[in-house]
Amino acid sequence: MYKAVQGVRAAAVRVVRAVRVRARLGAAARRDAGMATAEYAMGLVAAVAFAVVLYKVVTSGAVSTELQNIVKRALDAKV
Repeated sequence: MYKAVQGVRAAAVRVVRAVRVRARLGAAARRDAGMATAEYAMGLVAAVAFAVVLYKVVTSGAVSTELQNIVKRALDAKV
């Protein structure tokens, strides 16, 4: 019977440890909850910066002329 009590006690200890680990992980996740918004904002700023650079490149003289030539050739192509 003593071994049975030890087995039950060992199982209870494992359960308590698992609950404590989950509680610590849950607390860590709650402390980090604000990071998603900050990361989203930084990603948005980076995307806007990339869009501005891309717009400047595409609307520059040389690129604009080349894009117009590509469109003209595509429209003048014989099927």
